[in-house]
Amino acid sequence: MSEECTHNCDTCGADCSSREGGSESFLETPNPNSSIKKIIAVVSGKGGVGKSLVTSLLAVNAQRAGYRAAILDADITGPSIPKSFGIRTKAMGTEFGIMPNETTTGIQIMSTNLMLETDTTPVVWRGPVIAGAVKQFYTDVVWKDVDFMFVDMPPGTGDVPLTVFQSLPVDGIIVVTSPQELVSMIVEKAVNMAGMMSVPVLALVENMSYFECPHCGERTNIFGESHVEETARRHFIPMTAKLPMNMKLASAADNGMIELYEGDWLNDVTEMLNDMIKD
Repeated sequence: MSEECTHNCDTCGADCSSREGGSESFLETPNPNSSIKKIIAVVSGKGGVGKSLVTSLLAVNAQRAGYRAAILDADITGPSIPKSFGIRTKAMGTEFGIMPNETTTGIQIMSTNLMLETDTTPVVWRGPVIAGAVKQFYTDVVWKDVDFMFVDMPPGTGDVPLTVFQSLPVDGIIVVTSPQELVSMIVEKAVNMAGMMSVPVLALVENMSYFECPHCGERTNIFGESHVEETARRHFIPMTAKLPMNMKLASAADNGMIELYEGDWLNDVTEMLNDMIKD
């Protein structure tokens, strides 16, 4: 195997010992009782830009649109999805596999926090063990009639993102960013990784894009001017969306009531996903 191997045989012409019938040889087989139509990975080049928030909102939007949504929380060492939905009960196992927890509106969720003794128990695992846990969330969990599975990825382009792209049949990714100038470079790393793995980039979502005064409606770009459209054009990303700094939204996530959020910021992205599943 070449030192520069991306583990994607579709984009490689080398005749090496690791070639086993193309990239599908790396794909894991889901639980035989699972049914998953589309898998969307939500990624970011750095932490703290609101990737888990965007993942949660996309799942809520999909559920509201009449689809069955699920979230596979692949951020093993920093899981926050259960807190956003107010889930505290632990996942249970049956003879068929691990059963995901369900939110109030029926969104299926699997996260390490649902398997640890307490929510504050640290996950002190090495990379291969973390990657194995991500695979097990796909192979051992019984995902029931899922239309859209959203995978909340850890930040960066390391072991877990590589494991997800290799092991799961990802249909597309949504990149989450923020307005700072430096982020454009970091977005490029995430987009380039998706290209190496032959996964299409569906949308670029800019979080903390602006603050809107609740009294007069004036918008202020607290973190600087937006570069989301410019970045999307440069990387041929077909869709963009902007999320404001919104106290009600932050409070809903902090208090486990994200399913009650009000806002149309991601409606166009949801409509795009609607078109995907109809194709």
